[in-house]
Amino acid sequence: MYLGRFVIIGERTAVYRVSSRSYPNRQIISRDDRLTVVPTSEAPQTDSPYISYNCIRQGGERVVIGNGSHVDPIAEKLDRGYPTRDALAEALLALDYEKDDYNTPRIAGVLGSSAYVGIIRQDALIIKSVSEPTLVSTYEADAPTRAELSLENDVEEIAQNAYELEYEHPVCAAAVTRQSETGDVETNIYNGN
Repeated sequence: MYLGRFVIIGERTAVYRVSSRSYPNRQIISRDDRLTVVPTSEAPQTDSPYISYNCIRQGGERVVIGNGSHVDPIAEKLDRGYPTRDALAEALLALDYEKDDYNTPRIAGVLGSSAYVGIIRQDALIIKSVSEPTLVSTYEADAPTRAELSLENDVEEIAQNAYELEYEHPVCAAAVTRQSETGDVETNIYNGN
């Protein structure tokens, strides 16, 4: 099954995976206080605005996970003290689904004192509070659904396990854990090959 990009959000841990048929030459890199999806050196030139973006970034005391340019405004709203649900809803509504050939949904999640997952598709906006691992993807699983991935291991193993899930065309993955007691954040990247 091809899910495209997906997030899995748990209470204190989340993963993001890029799966791609049309633009597989990407990787996740760490820069400053965020993780960013970028083309590899072998990637063909493109003017698509959907290829490179921050996929994990802190916002206030919380962490935002997502598949595009909406990650930044969600984090900025959280920095300004917005409630999580409002930050997700406002940013997803403002940017809407991607205006590409597939009307690709925007997906996002937030880890904080509570965890949320969200998606905006051509026909719906869904924001949901979650307490167990919940998956939402750009294709097929485009509504929050229970995830079959343990988020109980260390962040390095979680990132690799997300990459190795049996969904088609894996490219790269990242995991993030936020300690509820201290707010400390730990990330790990798994770029496959």
